[in-house]
Amino acid sequence: MSDEFDDLKAAMRAATPPPDPGKKAADLALAQKNFADLQGSQDEARLTSTRAGHGLLNGVKTMLNSLTTRGGLTATTALVAVGVLFLTPLGEDLMTPPSPVTDLRNPVPAGVDYADQAEAESSGPADDASSQDNSVPLVPPAPQVSDRAAKTSGLRAPTAELQSLAEPMADAPVVTKEVFIDRPAPPERDAGSEEFANADASPVQITAETPVSTFSVDVDTASYSVIRNSLTSGSLPGARAVRIEEMINYFTYDYPAPEGGVPFRPTVSVSPTPWNADTQLVQIGIQGVLPDLSDRPPLNLVFLIDTSGSMNQPDKLPLLVQSFRLMLGQLRPEDQVAIVTYAGSAGRVLDPTPAGERDAILAALENLSAGGSTAGQAGLQQAYRTAAAMTEEGEVSRVVLATDGDFNVGLSDPEALKDYIARERDSGTYLSVLGFGRGNLDDATMQALAQNGNGQAAYIDTLAEAQKVLVDQLTGALFPIANDVKIQVEFNPAQIAEYRLIGYETRALRREDFNNDAVDAGEIGAGHSVTALYEITPVGSPAQLSDPLRYAPAADAPQLDELGFLRLRYKEPGSDSSQLIELPLTEDSGAPGDNGFAAAMAGFGQLLTGATYTGDWGWDEAIAAAIATRGEDPFGYRTEAVQLMRLAQSLSTR
Repeated sequence: MSDEFDDLKAAMRAATPPPDPGKKAADLALAQKNFADLQGSQDEARLTSTRAGHGLLNGVKTMLNSLTTRGGLTATTALVAVGVLFLTPLGEDLMTPPSPVTDLRNPVPAGVDYADQAEAESSGPADDASSQDNSVPLVPPAPQVSDRAAKTSGLRAPTAELQSLAEPMADAPVVTKEVFIDRPAPPERDAGSEEFANADASPVQITAETPVSTFSVDVDTASYSVIRNSLTSGSLPGARAVRIEEMINYFTYDYPAPEGGVPFRPTVSVSPTPWNADTQLVQIGIQGVLPDLSDRPPLNLVFLIDTSGSMNQPDKLPLLVQSFRLMLGQLRPEDQVAIVTYAGSAGRVLDPTPAGERDAILAALENLSAGGSTAGQAGLQQAYRTAAAMTEEGEVSRVVLATDGDFNVGLSDPEALKDYIARERDSGTYLSVLGFGRGNLDDATMQALAQNGNGQAAYIDTLAEAQKVLVDQLTGALFPIANDVKIQVEFNPAQIAEYRLIGYETRALRREDFNNDAVDAGEIGAGHSVTALYEITPVGSPAQLSDPLRYAPAADAPQLDELGFLRLRYKEPGSDSSQLIELPLTEDSGAPGDNGFAAAMAGFGQLLTGATYTGDWGWDEAIAAAIATRGEDPFGYRTEAVQLMRLAQSLSTR
């Protein structure tokens, strides 16, 4: 039996008349008119190619002549459908994403044969051109199409000619392949922009007018890593990316360990200021105790992972997965891990699983892929619910959020996030934030989350940084020893004319906040240390920037040998009331052996921000100070800081 397609080709050959120039011209004019009428257009015929062998009908004939099997024709039909999909002009505004069983424009119930529907609708009655529905697809729709794909792909319906060509083939089995068009979501701010949580540098305070300074501790290190990433990429960081306290606290210092069962011990030292011989630096160090964790309670971790389209870069989701692999090696079999992801919507991809089932956890991590918008609010809500369900009495639970910081669906405002996290932290679940990647880094959002979620923020740009944060310092990152830690220093106006706090601009508190236990502050983890520096100007020093007041009252200082008085408040984990530690500041306070390195890092930060307080002290002096006070450096972190200073010097003078 002859193939029906052979019959079709033979019919087309028989219907072709012998070459006749006059008849050819008349037929061509009629064909152009009919073509325009079929398009529903009353305008003049569109320009077409007049080269021999070209044109729609000649092309179809050539195609049929070259095909001898039903499978070949089927494959070509699929290619035509894909061609319509990609060659149609962009710009259709499809605001509502389709369901898994509907076409982008015309709902098609599940189980309906698409080829039969195409034949039925193309042959159905139509009153006029405007009422015709040409949106029936030649291929079934993909099971899911993202909202971004719907907005940017510009899908259009096939023309009537293509539908009529497809009618004879409606009963042929069509083999299709899903085509996904998933372009990046349009940024809500200029491409490549980044937002940093920072404020103007703390001004010089006149002691007689403002003798008290109050702030919350900060053990975050994100700023230092961002600075390193900028410098090693060949550019100076923006001034607002520099938080000097996070540069200082990136390093450990030789502070005495706590004794007597207290969670931490404050240490105060006074030394000359490297950049100003007429001022002094007061260094306040707080060393947290490192308890015996051999019998620690089980740890419940919820990895909240951003899998939005912006995470589809090598230094984001792939680095995140590698980093969590390192972290898993530090957990115990009795610990539990759950994984929640968010991108357009939130979902739990791994139920609470014992850390001993390492292969199952790794498989869930390695199967993650990036795509969609960033439903940050939904992800946080799902993560907190998961943590609450995992937690039993006496256990420690923590949500570890890994993101590039871009929350563009749901709660995207840092203040709104702050309020939400403040309500959730009362559950006892801590929140740590890990930043990945550059380009749209929203540091402001990350800081709002970490500071109000009883946790810390870090930025991971290399696997070596992941080793430092998630392996070497994991104990401090996951096990808190004190909450709401606040520092208040009252300076003695009889001894100190002026002072300024270096860094901690985003951690400043009002004076009355110190005794208010309802005011949130920073946390200190097991073994963590915190360092703060004040530059002070002694009374009578030529470095004093302000003139004394003519009518100022005489200073009433009962203990004239004190520079000031340190007060420190903290809460034990789970407690609602704070405890107080007090310590006088004196000239003969002992200085730790590596006091100078903290000062060198403070100078480094001020040079990056262009601060005027360092005078003529520049890069050469900062590098020399860091080298001279580098001390023991088993992991090379301080040596790396010296190299970063050298890079910054070169970049600032190029």
